Amino acid sequence: MPYPSSKAALNMVTAMYAKELRDTGIKVNAANPGYCATDLNGRSGFRTPKQGAEVSVHLATLPEDGPSGQLWGFQMDDGGGYGVLPW
Repeated sequence: MPYPSSKAALNMVTAMYAKELRDTGIKVNAANPGYCATDLNGRSGFRTPKQGAEVSVHLATLPEDGPSGQLWGFQMDDGGGYGVLPW
């Protein structure tokens, strides 16, 4: 299956870039918007595109001392909140 291998590659690229850029002030994080209703899935997702965009907006507006090298996003197992997700 292509999805698991592409996800693993994205996780590694995120970690590598975060490590390489750690002293520059540039943050590198991966975002998980959750299952959003988009054209890609025939609008079958249970979250709106606006809800999915909240993840990217949060990461784009991190404070200077914000995290880097994390997978952050929608947590189904935690009541639907947001936070750091396990790789």
